Amino acid sequence: MKNTIVILLFLLTTLNIYSQIDPDAIEIVRDSYGVPHIYAPTDAEVAYGFAWAQAEDDFKTIQQAYLAGNGLLSKFIGLKGAVADFLAQLIQSEKIVNEQFNTLDPKFIKLLQGFTKGLNAFAEKHPDEILESSLFPLTPQKILRYTQLQLFISNGAANLVSGIVNNELSWPYEIEQDTKGSNLIAISRSRTQSDETFLAINTHQPLEGPTSWYEAHLVSEEGTNIIGATFPGSPCIFTGANEFLGWTHTVNYPDKADVYALEMHPHKKDVYLVDGKPYKLEKFKAKIYLKLLGLKIPIKKKFYRSIYGSTLKNKTGVYSVRTPSTTNINAVEQWWRMNKATNFTEFYKALEMKALPGYNIGYADRNDTIFYISNGKIPIRNEGYDWTDVVPGNTRKTLWDSYYPIKELPQVISPKSGFVYNANHSPFKSSGKDDNPQAENFANAMNFETYDNNRSTRLLQLLEEKEHIDYERFKRIKYDHQLPTPLSYNYMDLNPLFEMKTEDYPEVSALLTSIKNWDRVTNPKSYGAGAYALLYYQLGPFFDQLSEDRVFTHDVLFEALKTTKAYMLTHFNSERIRLGDFQKLVRGEKELPVFGLPDVVTAMRGEPYKDGEIKITHGESYIGLVRFTPTKTYYESVISYGNSRRPESPHYSDQMELYVNFKTKTMSFDRSEVLGSAIKRYAPK
Repeated sequence: MKNTIVILLFLLTTLNIYSQIDPDAIEIVRDSYGVPHIYAPTDAEVAYGFAWAQAEDDFKTIQQAYLAGNGLLSKFIGLKGAVADFLAQLIQSEKIVNEQFNTLDPKFIKLLQGFTKGLNAFAEKHPDEILESSLFPLTPQKILRYTQLQLFISNGAANLVSGIVNNELSWPYEIEQDTKGSNLIAISRSRTQSDETFLAINTHQPLEGPTSWYEAHLVSEEGTNIIGATFPGSPCIFTGANEFLGWTHTVNYPDKADVYALEMHPHKKDVYLVDGKPYKLEKFKAKIYLKLLGLKIPIKKKFYRSIYGSTLKNKTGVYSVRTPSTTNINAVEQWWRMNKATNFTEFYKALEMKALPGYNIGYADRNDTIFYISNGKIPIRNEGYDWTDVVPGNTRKTLWDSYYPIKELPQVISPKSGFVYNANHSPFKSSGKDDNPQAENFANAMNFETYDNNRSTRLLQLLEEKEHIDYERFKRIKYDHQLPTPLSYNYMDLNPLFEMKTEDYPEVSALLTSIKNWDRVTNPKSYGAGAYALLYYQLGPFFDQLSEDRVFTHDVLFEALKTTKAYMLTHFNSERIRLGDFQKLVRGEKELPVFGLPDVVTAMRGEPYKDGEIKITHGESYIGLVRFTPTKTYYESVISYGNSRRPESPHYSDQMELYVNFKTKTMSFDRSEVLGSAIKRYAPK
């Protein structure tokens, strides 16, 4: 009886919240680049308008993300969606979301309800755009299930699942982790020598898809006024700035997921032993779909659960995967609280929720506080085991269930050096030498990164090169596109390339000369950059010939250069190619030569396009440059294509020219300034 009353009260509250959403009280203001500035009395109403604006610009991607998070993607696209659907069911996101939903802040629940109501209203008005009817009506729970899947994947846990399925238990992303990475920089007034504090938002994500960036400005009478970017289908800003403070993320790589080898009972099926005590595996069946001749055919795949977590069998045994991202559902609530913070104390309190399982955070505010943390929900593990490998699943000594407080993670606040930075490298090199956290103060089982890369090496050079960093120099540092000398890839040593003597390799002398004479600036008009880029993309098949210390020998490089030369002659009929003739920024009918390479500060990575060219798919994607004074915040930004994913929209590709020319557009927190450049104002209905 008591439970029934609770449910009825909850439903009545939900209905009351929904009834308070008044679309006529919500205003969407589109600026000259189509970025939505959304104004409403309440955060829930802003969320409604935010959902509507996102759907106007990219309803398809939003739905695809939610389909994946709710185990329905294969129902729409068939076998290609099966992996995502299986993972969503393997981590039992539906169960954990349902169990924990009422632990969320009621104000945040209101926001989620406003957001889902906005999406449902858009779907009702545009039924022809619905991809899969079983997804609707959307609910806050369905949104959160997708977040669970997204965080599980970003924690590296999906790689462990793949390793179990493929009988290859290892961390397979080490070689590629650095090539598509992000940057963060914050500079205090001691270095700007002015009343301004700088923050560079420079997260490198895929340029398309469910984890690409969408920009917006959200304003409510409940204290929200924030500019920044988020992923399609997310109800708040993930990286950006409000009038008081700003933050950004880069991906970090401490140990955020573990795999356990279970000890199975010698005689009883599906029974495993922990400290000699028998436990029965819980058995489940995930449903995925095949599409054949227009029919959707459901297929069921078994999975299990142990006390350690999601469990699978392979030829060698039974293994469980455990990661903190599956233990709570309030990651987006934490981001929302970060949106609402007005000073460092409030922001840090939001971090203490420990709801985000990972991500470095760089921070700056109008009080001249700059801050860096290698953030995460890091388990407190028994030091007696090698947590980088498979650990025993037959003892409770490996069954962690507590986490380090945020204050015990590597961090730097207001350092004497006047800067913090990160480029997906070691948190123990996040500021000046005397300000850095010390690795010996942190448990080995946390397994924080200890390496540098080209971006971190170059950034530190630039940050320490001159004491005075004015705004123009700050922008030049952020937009730097030069590889350092020597090279500092953390997954290969390519420095021997520059030691090769051209006279010793006449067959590739022209190509080698272009590379050796190159200034290492990845300018689209550079022939040296073009030669190096073409070689870089031919190196893949040669990685298995790296030496034990990951060095490319001259002999291997000679073979790679011959392969590169043949590629250039086949596709370009020349041994001299400019970088911009090889790599393009492409959307629709628009193609632009573009700067950058993997692991320069302005990192770019591409995939095969046409006629031997590549098109950029990852890297510089959303850029925000923020200046804080004691009384005002200034914001400028650019996105790689445009803020709409609809080809018919004028904002499908209208920022591409800004982007390739290192330019930005001005954003404003002031309503009168926003209205002064508005091209459209309307209510979401």
